[in-house]
Amino acid sequence: MSIPQRSSHHRLEELEEAARRILLALGEDADREGLEATPRRVARSLLDLTDGYGADVKALVRGALYEHAGDEPVTIRDIPFYSLCEHHLLPMFGRCHVSYLPAGRVIGLSKLPRIVDVFAHRLQLQERLTREIAESIEEVVGARGVAVLMEARHLCVEMRGVEKAASETVTTCLLGAYRSDDQLRAEFMSSVQRVR
Repeated sequence: MSIPQRSSHHRLEELEEAARRILLALGEDADREGLEATPRRVARSLLDLTDGYGADVKALVRGALYEHAGDEPVTIRDIPFYSLCEHHLLPMFGRCHVSYLPAGRVIGLSKLPRIVDVFAHRLQLQERLTREIAESIEEVVGARGVAVLMEARHLCVEMRGVEKAASETVTTCLLGAYRSDDQLRAEFMSSVQRVR
């Protein structure tokens, strides 16, 4: 998935004009003191929140793959993430838990949260986001198995529509050994459960 290639300056100007038109459509005075800088702030915010479109995961992890003879799971819990729901452009945010089974090499631990951000910084569905993270880790690391579990709050659910505050959506993607090995899957699920 990619967006049309335009200079970031041109994209900033387009987004700024679009934000200004939204303010006017809402019946606001886009030139009043509190709003005059809002279109530029909205444009910059949207560019920041969607900078994952231009990211190359393979380039991101280059130099951070290390030979490793072990085959025990590597798990990182509670990676925070923030994204925008593609249906309403409202935030979804929460925690991502990642585990993988090395097959001769491991990835630098700081790269896993960065991979999460690459895909979270796009317009998303949580279900797709979960799978994209898992498949990317599987491909880059060459893991024998990958498990990703995401827990998120969606402001499109909490602020509008059904208005169910603080409800969480949980999605998982299990690849390779995590899909076929019941015990391994159970260990992962146990390791990422929070005490409530």
